[in-house]
Amino acid sequence: MHKTRFGIDIDGTVTCPSTLIPHINKQYNVNLTLDDITEYDFTCAFDVDKEAFNAWFKQYEPDMYRASELAAGAKDVLTSWAPQAALHYISARGENVAELTFEWFKQHGVPFHEIICIGKHDKLAVAKERQVEAFFEDKHDNAVMLAEELDIPVILFDTPYNRLHVPSNVIRVADWQEAQRWVNAHFQLR
Repeated sequence: MHKTRFGIDIDGTVTCPSTLIPHINKQYNVNLTLDDITEYDFTCAFDVDKEAFNAWFKQYEPDMYRASELAAGAKDVLTSWAPQAALHYISARGENVAELTFEWFKQHGVPFHEIICIGKHDKLAVAKERQVEAFFEDKHDNAVMLAEELDIPVILFDTPYNRLHVPSNVIRVADWQEAQRWVNAHFQLR
């Protein structure tokens, strides 16, 4: 039996898009909210040296990922798809956090076929290799590139940082329940 192949981003998609903000607020003594993050680059939202921020992020990345909150509805929807779909998580996270990412999925009971930490935002080659039939993403340029290059639907989880124009095969959704309704209408997952 053919399983539908889904490519799924992790951060801001399976995890709550605001999950890193409390860590940034504490470290930099700011009061950012998700609405303040209007670009994918967090450093555009407040006055900070980008190199210093990147060094801090790299140092505390494992702790922040371990503490990541599951996006509302993600586990239930992904669990409902797991019997009929191969769930390929393709993340920009680096290999240095691959094991803790795997452990986080097990701890939260989120089903997966495989978890790939590629260490960069360009997910095109891996998505193509896995022959994904749809992709779930929160980063605007990734969504557009995957949709255009692979000619597949990309479900874009709406956030203040990804509200630029998208092509017609990028489907903007508010949450996992809306994503599930779209998938159920377009794929044979019953």
